[in-house]
Amino acid sequence: MGDSDGVLAMRERIVAVADRLFYAQGIKSVGVDAIAAELGISKKTFYRHFPSKDDLVIAYLQGRFRPLPAASTKPPAEQILANLEWIARSLNGAREFRGCAFLNVLAEIGSEDSKARELAIAYKESRRLWYRGLLSQLDVDDPDTLATQLALLVDGAYAAVLIHQNSAMMRPAIAAARTLLKAAGVSISASEATLAAIDQTPQA
Repeated sequence: MGDSDGVLAMRERIVAVADRLFYAQGIKSVGVDAIAAELGISKKTFYRHFPSKDDLVIAYLQGRFRPLPAASTKPPAEQILANLEWIARSLNGAREFRGCAFLNVLAEIGSEDSKARELAIAYKESRRLWYRGLLSQLDVDDPDTLATQLALLVDGAYAAVLIHQNSAMMRPAIAAARTLLKAAGVSISASEATLAAIDQTPQA
């Protein structure tokens, strides 16, 4: 393994450990000392790869910045519901679920002006805009507001799953999404939306 490969491997190890500790305990609670100790490396080695803890927090968030589903020829409403079905399946049996990592970081950082805050906001907004882009293809009066409502349903479902430690709490959010879409005049097919869910990629 060359020097560059070794540097990359160590960087990936640091991010992997930070991802686990940050998500489980919070970014404020986990210090550089704890991460270095977990890896069995010195702080000097840590800082060689990440000049500051803030740089590591950014790498942590970037690692969780999952791609959105690719463009599809499926009906927009079907894609939206399939996305929600995917989220429900991804949470099934997730015993270590601690909520949305991006919302957690925003809660810890508060109004602090930082790159991490910008990334977390950009991630959440990218999901809302994905919904809006699909809704804009339909004959609905206000796709922007409807997209916001759908995004709120997802975040609310994450909170409910965390509170009750039960992934089934995602199901009422999907039912509410169907109600919102129908109220906006969108025709949907329950069977087609469920089948389309297998094509979805991670969202949160």
